[in-house]
Formats: sequence, structure tokens, C-alpha cells
Amino acid sequence: MNYRRLGMWGVKLSEIGLGSWLVFSDGDQEHATELHRVAYENGVNFFDTANAYGGGDTERLVGKALNPFPRESYVLATKLFFPVRGAPFPGANDRGLSRKQVFERCHISLKELGTDYVDLYQCHRYDEDTPLVETCRAMNDLINQGKALYWGVSEWTADQIAEAVSICDDNGWHRPASNQPLYNMLERRWEADVFPTCAHLGLGIVNFSPLAEGVLTGKYLDGMPAGSRGADETMGQFLRPRLTEENTGKVRRLKELADGMGLPLSTLALAWCLRRPELTSTIIGATTPQQILENVKASEMEMDGAVLDRISAILGG
Repeated sequence: MNYRRLGMWGVKLSEIGLGSWLVFSDGDQEHATELHRVAYENGVNFFDTANAYGGGDTERLVGKALNPFPRESYVLATKLFFPVRGAPFPGANDRGLSRKQVFERCHISLKELGTDYVDLYQCHRYDEDTPLVETCRAMNDLINQGKALYWGVSEWTADQIAEAVSICDDNGWHRPASNQPLYNMLERRWEADVFPTCAHLGLGIVNFSPLAEGVLTGKYLDGMPAGSRGADETMGQFLRPRLTEENTGKVRRLKELADGMGLPLSTLALAWCLRRPELTSTIIGATTPQQILENVKASEMEMDGAVLDRISAILGG
């Protein structure tokens, strides 16, 4: 496993991170523990979750899964913004990035995760209803209190990121250290402006859904496998719109390329993400130990110019 600095900052993350979106919705602690153990034993030190995952249960599963390992040996990230299903006090202040929400949700997340601090506390989305200066100051205060070491954002635009950095610099506050965008071979809308902005301002990128929820493994080329995420009415709601004729054609050609190289398509797709120097870690959502063992190999793969050119021809740029 290779490790990269989080943007301009000193902390280093494994090039492959393990996420927990849609993975542990069944509440199976044994499953969560096994996957985190396999990832950890194979060099993964970056583990990402969110307070809203699994209806609010996933943080607890992740915390217990990581409990056997020395706290200083891994980088733990969580997020806030969305309301947590089943929260005891739903209402007007159960979402967003207000100071009240940031502090209250952070304390709950720390309790659920079973830790005194998180390494990276992320704004899951941008909050149009809260002044950005309020969010920036709240995050700065959490860091000063030692409850978070760094803070970051997810799915923010280049202008929103730049404004947050400017506010922090003007006030002497801790800057956002990371950005977590959706990014993979089929979904590249952040490349043009967000990637250069992050590089210029020193934010590390930790992208999610690098395999487009399994589409870039090739498993959906011949229909919807029984028992797959795509076959589930709820779990597959974000996946099924990706299965367009155009995307399926691209995936079929990418798989032919990967097969000719003697590689799983998933390895090729992850290594393609890691070709970007702005990117620190790519977050996988594995459901089996075998997937983790396969995915971590992407960290060691070097892609030459000829392969990148063939991929560009397939993707159309």
C-alpha cells in the first residue's frame, strides 16, 4: 500500500480507503468487523463514514470494528449535514451546518464511534441556510478543542471551497483540509474547476464511488444479478440511473481492455482515479474481503501513457 499526504497537510492516508455508505445497512457487526480487519491488515489506514449512514447506526459499527487497533494507527473520518433517521429530536435544527448542529452532532458522533476525536470531520454537503462564516468558525473551534484534527467538505463547488478558505485565512482559523467529491471514470464533472482549486489551495481529494457503485466492475453488463445492490429497490436507487446504454458500452470496452491486461476492471478503474496527483485516497465500498484484497492492488499499479490514451479514447476525453 502506498500513502499520500492530505493535500498540503502532513497527515498521510492510504491510497485506498474503506468507506461504509450503503455497506452496513443490515447492522451486521461481525461483517463490519471482518471487512475493517482485512482492510487494516492490508495497509488501509483511512476509514470513512457519516452520521447519517445506516439510519444512524453505521458509526457505531465502524467504531467497534476499529476498536482492536491502536487509535493512532489509522485516520478516522465522519461527516454531518443530513438528518439522521430515527433521531430522538427531529425538527428544524436536525440538519445542516449551523453551529448548533455542528457541535451537537460532533459530540454524538464521538460517542457512537467510541473515540475522543475524529481525524477528519467533513461537511457532507453545502448548507445554503447557514452563513459560511458560522460553519467555518464552528469547525475551527472543534479543532481548537481537540475534537477534530482536520475538517473538510464534500461535493462543494470550487467557489464554495475558495470562499471557505478565504474566510478562514482572514480570521486566522483552520482551513478546510480536504474535499470528498463523487468521481470515477463515468462521472468527471469536478475535474475542470474543483480539482484545480483543491490543488491550488492545498486541499486533499478523497473521492467516493470510484467504481460507480459496482458499475465499473462489469457485474451489470449482462443484466441485474440477483442479490446485487442494483437489484435492491432502495439500495440501487443511485446505481440504476448509471446503467445507460452509453455507460454500458463504455464499461464493456473498458472490461475488454482490463481483460487484455490480465486485470480486474475494478483495479483498472481505481488505478485510473489514482493517476490524479490532486487525489489523496479513493474510497471503496467493499462488501466482501475478496473485494478488498482485489481493490488494494490498485495502489501498486502504474499506468503508462499508452493505457491512459486507450482509456481516454473509450471515455471520450
